[in-house]
Amino acid sequence: MDYVYTILILIGLFVILASSFDLVIGHCGLISIAHPIFYAIGAYVSAMLAKEAAVPIPLAILCGGAAAFVSSVLVALPSLRVSGDYLLIASIGFQLGLIEFAKHIHSIGGAGGLTNIPPFLVNDYGRLSYVALVLAVAVLTVLFVRWLTHGPYGRMMAAMRDDELAFSMLGRNAIWLKVSVFAIGSGIAGVAGGLYAHYFRFLEPDQFGLLQSSAILTMVVVGGMRTTMGPVIGAIVLQILPQAITFFGLPPSILGPLQGLMFSGLVLFFMFARPQGLLAAPDIWAGRKAKAGEPRGLAKGGLADG
Repeated sequence: MDYVYTILILIGLFVILASSFDLVIGHCGLISIAHPIFYAIGAYVSAMLAKEAAVPIPLAILCGGAAAFVSSVLVALPSLRVSGDYLLIASIGFQLGLIEFAKHIHSIGGAGGLTNIPPFLVNDYGRLSYVALVLAVAVLTVLFVRWLTHGPYGRMMAAMRDDELAFSMLGRNAIWLKVSVFAIGSGIAGVAGGLYAHYFRFLEPDQFGLLQSSAILTMVVVGGMRTTMGPVIGAIVLQILPQAITFFGLPPSILGPLQGLMFSGLVLFFMFARPQGLLAAPDIWAGRKAKAGEPRGLAKGGLADG
């Protein structure tokens, strides 16, 4: 059962990551693939606070999310003021640079990894309690993203994503909206990192590299961008699929690249064959259909013609 519990925890963590990443890349249209680095920041900050400063683990996890939130603002502000494409360049540079930096810091384990991270819940209440915690956070994340994107804030994101110039001409601050959405998504990823750290109790910089980026991107693209359940379905499918491959008994030197090719291949396939993913996103601007005999203007929420 421990294996099953671990798979369920990984599914929950990737639901959190995929849903928060869809908020950034799907709903807001920000081009970034460095979501795992904020996942890493949350994991390392939470682990070090709990291990070295004896901070209570729930508070340490929240501090990890806050650290990811703040660091994402520092990355986003200078790049978004120039052009949206610069966010991709800045985020990749930040991801690769921070991974290399972490490999040379011995106080956080260096390239060998950080070990002996304090556990949470498992020793006292068993692994099932941690499964319940992670799945509860995953459900709250999905509901939060749905609430955020199906209200006025979501319409602001859609307007900015579809036509940033028109959005700005209406007096709205596109930079503030981009930075806030990027920070919210990154902060959620940081919380997921803290949950990861206190269950697996081992962190290594290469866990948060480009392969992790491609995995999360694939989950969002395959499941369906800008949908509530798309990232959830993508996370479930693409977490179970690599586990199935491990039963072939392939050596790690082949298994890792094969998983990377699988993620990249699925993204390319869905981009050409079904760009909308398994679940197609609804049109946020579509009004309700007119009832029989109802004037067109009223159906659109305006005045009837003539």
